[in-house]
Amino acid sequence: MLGLTKRDFGLMVVVAILALAAPFILNPFPQGSAMAQFNAGYPDLMQRLVIFGILAIGFNILFGLTGYLSFGHAAFLGVGSYAAIWMMKLLTMNVIPAIIVSVLVAGLFSLVVGWISLRRSGIYFSILTLAFAQMSYALAYSVLTPITGGETGLQPKTSDPRILDGALPAGQSPSANLFGFNMSDTSVLRLGDWSFNFNTGYYLAAVIMLIVFYLSIRIFRSPFGMMLRAVKSNQQRMNYTGLNSKPYTLAAFVISGMYAGLAGGLLVAMDTQVGAERMFWTASGEIVLMTILGGAGTLIGPVLGAGFIKYMENIVSKINKTVLEQWFAFLPDGIEDLLITLVYPFVGKGWHLTLGLLFMLVVIFLPGGLVEGGQRIGKLFRRKKTDTTTKTPPAE
Repeated sequence: MLGLTKRDFGLMVVVAILALAAPFILNPFPQGSAMAQFNAGYPDLMQRLVIFGILAIGFNILFGLTGYLSFGHAAFLGVGSYAAIWMMKLLTMNVIPAIIVSVLVAGLFSLVVGWISLRRSGIYFSILTLAFAQMSYALAYSVLTPITGGETGLQPKTSDPRILDGALPAGQSPSANLFGFNMSDTSVLRLGDWSFNFNTGYYLAAVIMLIVFYLSIRIFRSPFGMMLRAVKSNQQRMNYTGLNSKPYTLAAFVISGMYAGLAGGLLVAMDTQVGAERMFWTASGEIVLMTILGGAGTLIGPVLGAGFIKYMENIVSKINKTVLEQWFAFLPDGIEDLLITLVYPFVGKGWHLTLGLLFMLVVIFLPGGLVEGGQRIGKLFRRKKTDTTTKTPPAE
């Protein structure tokens, strides 16, 4: 169905179920319980999970298929964000024009950057993309302050022209909407001690994520995707056959940049404030971590990696000494203090340490990322099942 194989269609269905049922899946613990700390089903985090999933899917088309490692993809995220916020300031607060323009502007910018950077390969390509990202950050932070707002950033104001929108009622501030449906609108379903949030902005981002995930599957399985794999396998041998790899790598770079621009436009749709920090080199490094951690070159791996890192950033980082004291309160004082001393450096502000250690373990023992870990577990269970079914009965 939809031009997909049975296996790919099954994967698409699984991703759709996970995305649409996220308010239930991410809130497994009742409110007020000690484990409610690990619930992630609130709108802001759910939006970031799918938006950064889109960003990682796009980066995976470049890095996972062609092997070209870009350290400057945050530049396209930032350019897309600035394009979206200016559409909201000049045209309308409806998010659709902002999202479309963010994709187009990021695509044009990535075409220029890619045309220059792809003249080199390997580490030289990576350094060129990093240089472009840092130049973009510096320009947004200082020289282009009238356009970008500098260190204070940009956000919609009541005084903005917004050609397609009517005048706002007195005292009302502009807010992003989808044909009248406010992006921040949230319905809460309470079932006993459980609370589930259904947010308009999240479901818009989730539907878009499913669309771009489907497109990435089609790219992976297409002849174009096979050419990109050939570039990754042996670009020099491919050139010897008479095939010019440059148009394919440039196309992959532009598509990846457009995915990043889409993610930037969605970030503005969910939170109508843009700053230059989205273009900083650490943001580009985070995209690389997401893709490698989940599994570069796999379909669902980047989504898993993005979700894992954003979960760590928003949940593990909130665990402080007070929370640890509540967890270990049943223990004797000496053991309680010892456990808090041992655990505290890895949570709260030290969540980066935990992420770094996990990333090292994945790179060393699971080069294929979280997807490889899941595959190994699946093979282990299948092997046990095969062993039990093929066990020969004793002779009579």
